[in-house]
Amino acid sequence: MNQREEIVRNYIQAYNNFDVEGMVQHFSEDVVFENIQNGVTTDSLEGIEAFKEQAESAKSFFEDREQVISELHESSNLIEVRIQYTASLAMDISDTMKQGDKIELAGKSYFYFNDQNQVVKLQDLS
Repeated sequence: MNQREEIVRNYIQAYNNFDVEGMVQHFSEDVVFENIQNGVTTDSLEGIEAFKEQAESAKSFFEDREQVISELHESSNLIEVRIQYTASLAMDISDTMKQGDKIELAGKSYFYFNDQNQVVKLQDLS
């Protein structure tokens, strides 16, 4: 396993453990984050502090959550990860999604790296 793959695997482990500091350990200060659902950007952040704030806030939505890597592909400065995602809601978040409900989805994450092996952009697609 190379360094970039290890960084991605460590990010996912930190995510599963609600460890925000571990998630951003290898992020650049000006990291860009985008969440894209069905081709529509639903969230876009710039900067490590904005990412940390959003990630801390999101922790309260879930009793548990887990991303499992089903595939991982690397090319130059990009690692594409196919993810199986499961979570249990800790609170009602809409009229149809209630506390205790299970979420299961498949998605992709794209990790873009600079020459110092820092994540400069993260895109989550579902």
